[in-house]
Amino acid sequence: MERKVGENIIFKTVPQEWDVYFDMALSMLEEVMKNNALGKNTVMIVPVGPTDQYPIFARLVNQLGVSLKNVHFFNMDEYLITPSQCIDENHAMSFHRRMQEMFYSQVDPALIMPESQRHFPHPGKEKEYDNRIESLGGVDLCLGGLGINGHLAFNEAAEEDDPITAEEFGNLGTRVLPISRETRTINAYGYQRGDLRGMPEWCITIGMKQILASRSIYVALNRPWQHGIVKHVLFDKIQPQVPASLLQKHPAVKFCAMDTIAEGLFANE
Repeated sequence: MERKVGENIIFKTVPQEWDVYFDMALSMLEEVMKNNALGKNTVMIVPVGPTDQYPIFARLVNQLGVSLKNVHFFNMDEYLITPSQCIDENHAMSFHRRMQEMFYSQVDPALIMPESQRHFPHPGKEKEYDNRIESLGGVDLCLGGLGINGHLAFNEAAEEDDPITAEEFGNLGTRVLPISRETRTINAYGYQRGDLRGMPEWCITIGMKQILASRSIYVALNRPWQHGIVKHVLFDKIQPQVPASLLQKHPAVKFCAMDTIAEGLFANE
């Protein structure tokens, strides 16, 4: 089921968690096939969280023989062990490792994009990351999840007393940030069996500027607790304290959520 929220947001609901991943994989496939038919590159910002869409996408690519040779993936973020050092790529928490295991290694070598088109942000090279996206003509499709405090990528929510405006927040580029305790806690629950002490405290994240400049944006809602934050994203005022609320002004946004997340969101239905 699809409904419109405001002027620009499509909110789609599906029965089960797996259906979210399948819908996400189909959106990726459709974007690539459309651009391949036009002889164009496809540029995507992609997440680690969620990741279960990647094996589905890989299987569709392989079965349909869809070339990814003209596709660029820009990963949203990566964990850091210090403000200047990425987590080791072989570490279980590494987003590099997760992408390799869940996607790149599963695609037919004859179809996969070269490693030079698999981009990750690195401390000290933030401007280069942003400039590389611009040099490719911008982002066709940005995909991601939604953080417990409304963050997209690791663009953490501003403090209540932070004077930054929504416009200023929306112009922030790729940068290094400390990870909030809320984000570390929910990620420890989801990915580290509750090991909060084992969670990295720093990250590098693509900016809200790059996300909001994408021609289309897809947000997957695959966790029951996301009901609590998405109602603020959709219906509260636009504010840096709820980063994803900035999507209210983007011209092409789609949310895909499990039915259980949508329950109670739309009081008039």
